[in-house]
Amino acid sequence: MGALLALASAACYGVVDFLGGLLSRRFHFAVVSFLGQLGGLLLALVAAILVPAGAVRWDDLVWGALSGVGSGVAMYFLNRGLSHGAMSIVVPVSAVTGVALSVLCGVWVLGDRPTPPAWLGICVTVPALWLVSRGSSDGAATTGQASLDGLIASVGVAVQYVGLAQADPASGLWAVAAGRVAAVLFLLPSTWRHAAHFRQPVRLLGAAGAIGAGAAFALILYLWATQLQMLALAVVLASLYPAIPVVLGLVVLHEKVTWAQAVGLVAAACAIVLLTLG
Repeated sequence: MGALLALASAACYGVVDFLGGLLSRRFHFAVVSFLGQLGGLLLALVAAILVPAGAVRWDDLVWGALSGVGSGVAMYFLNRGLSHGAMSIVVPVSAVTGVALSVLCGVWVLGDRPTPPAWLGICVTVPALWLVSRGSSDGAATTGQASLDGLIASVGVAVQYVGLAQADPASGLWAVAAGRVAAVLFLLPSTWRHAAHFRQPVRLLGAAGAIGAGAAFALILYLWATQLQMLALAVVLASLYPAIPVVLGLVVLHEKVTWAQAVGLVAAACAIVLLTLG
């Protein structure tokens, strides 16, 4: 069940990334990021109220807030890279490095001990993520700047995943809600400097909020997955989300898949089998 929840989180995140990347090219990425976290906060608060919580400790809220800062960092720099047309650099760098950092933290700090098949799945996932995320770039952003955006986003991804996993199951979903509050506050200064970009059609502003609500739901699924499965495996499965935009690009935008992406998709499928067996 933990593996299924982590995969559902990846699917949800993949759809969010696909739609967020398209929206970040319509108006400023800082506004998209802020509205996304605001939409996520509304959904997280409703979910936290509806889902019973046995005992909410301050530690759980602090871990959730730290996770939220990671979310804010990841979304801001990921959307900044995507807005400059650097998807082929930012997405694979952030995904692969984020997975590596999270797994290392789970193994070295939290004492996770994946089985041999799971280790093989982890090793297959890293090149699979890189291959499946590689697409064409329009060259609008320099390689150096795009790589920096991806690396900073990857640190945010790792902090988001590792921090949220530390919340006690008894706290319900309040750690996710605390994280959305922290993310909104973290993004507020940069958003304030671009307030003029809020002059957009209501449907676009609402779409940004809905995308953020989807991201918050993906985090809820991930949190439940970590309560049923070790962090290292939950993170790797949840981090397979870059495959979803590739598939959606094929189906919705009628894009052509490259040989590298095809190999990456097959490798990702093999990794899923190995990780679920582990």
